[in-house]
Amino acid sequence: MINAFSLILAIITGISGIFWSVKKLRTIMYNRDQHKKIFLQKSTNTYQQSRNAYSLIISYCSIISEFISSIFPILLLVFIIRSFVFEPFRIPSGSMMPTLLIGDFILVKKFIYGIKNPITQKTLINTGHPRRGDIVVFKYPKNPELNYIKRVIGEPGDKVIYNIITKQLIIYANHVNNIACIQPLPIVYSNVVPSNFIQVFNNDVNGKVNSSFIQIGPHQKCSHGIRLIQTTESFSGIEHNILTMIPPGDQNLIKMYDQHTKHLISEWLVPTGEYFVMGDNRDNSADSRYWGFVPERNIIGKAIIIWMNIKKQQEGIWPISIQLHRIGNIQ
Repeated sequence: MINAFSLILAIITGISGIFWSVKKLRTIMYNRDQHKKIFLQKSTNTYQQSRNAYSLIISYCSIISEFISSIFPILLLVFIIRSFVFEPFRIPSGSMMPTLLIGDFILVKKFIYGIKNPITQKTLINTGHPRRGDIVVFKYPKNPELNYIKRVIGEPGDKVIYNIITKQLIIYANHVNNIACIQPLPIVYSNVVPSNFIQVFNNDVNGKVNSSFIQIGPHQKCSHGIRLIQTTESFSGIEHNILTMIPPGDQNLIKMYDQHTKHLISEWLVPTGEYFVMGDNRDNSADSRYWGFVPERNIIGKAIIIWMNIKKQQEGIWPISIQLHRIGNIQ
């Protein structure tokens, strides 16, 4: 799995490094003051002979060479930080609402899960592993050119059960290696309230149904959409909010579908070296429930902070506004 952008950045940084090294060698070989005088004299002579095409080419090449060598320290710093420390991403969809919104700009801590080769993503130094509850950015297993962001629900060896009607999770930790593990992790659902998010459905010109999200106050009404339910989900010492179309554990629905529960429960056994991930917007997220597990080698890092949010008044239409209240740590 080749990271194309990192490869291009590495090549550009390497080329500028060669120019920078040549410049430093020239500086070492000649006295700095003398070198400046020689450079100024050559520049003056070149300018005076500017009618000569060859001289013009030499002059332009000299200017380009100076520019390329001068940006090497900046490129090297960007390459190191982006490859091993932090990398910025923008949230393009609502699959992680209400934790992350469309237009959020986040920073991802890369070294927390290991120092990796930025080109091949092979782990060079192991510094840790993703834990349940972590929000991770990863290369989409079906198409590594795409970056996805989801929350880790199941670690290697876990048995994950999800009821599509009650919207509740059951997790048996380390189910593969610990045969005596008969009790699931305690998962608590609390603070069930109507959210500020409305899911709106529209038909496009081809008759296909598309959905989008709008945010309004709790007492405002929207006749052409469904108000989602916000619930606090707690497990492994971590609390986070999720969105569903109905309240998790709704007793009326449990009674209604009780005779069919075997068809409404899905189970997954997480393989070694892979993870089960889900979006916080549970009914509007393409995640491990649909396309499978995420290999650890695909994981880029952990999302830790929102550093900016740019919101368009209407999708695809200007103007935009900066949401300063969105800036802060990610839960």
